[in-house]
Amino acid sequence: MKVLLRSDVRGVGRRGDIVEVKAGFARNYLVPSGQAIAATDTMETQAGWMRKSRDIADAKSREAAETQKGLIEAANIVIAARAAANGRLFGSVTESDIVNAIRTATNISLDRHAIHLDEHLKEVGAATATATLYDGVVATVNVEVVAK
Repeated sequence: MKVLLRSDVRGVGRRGDIVEVKAGFARNYLVPSGQAIAATDTMETQAGWMRKSRDIADAKSREAAETQKGLIEAANIVIAARAAANGRLFGSVTESDIVNAIRTATNISLDRHAIHLDEHLKEVGAATATATLYDGVVATVNVEVVAK
């Protein structure tokens, strides 16, 4: 069954796409939830308008993400944590701690899932993390962990 997507559906398509899905999926989930409507031959122009508005919104979001990337990479992110005399932390610095430090330093709110660490920071010193701000826009976050 062909449907016109009214919103982004993970694994299916994006807003304004006309896609082929199984009839039961469309009838029982996509159409009742308002995420799609049954496609007809005359819906191509409506799909074009939806794709155009999606592309404009994507361009604005990408531009905002590029601006945020510049601010985050220029910021000095310092996190104070309790540490032993040898520099080992009591606990660790997690993605949530980095998000809070970024919010404090730059006023940019991120989701903790946007931050990627190879492993939690467990020692005092400098480290790097990455922040995925948008599709293809990844910022490098330089973090300095200091002892309280």
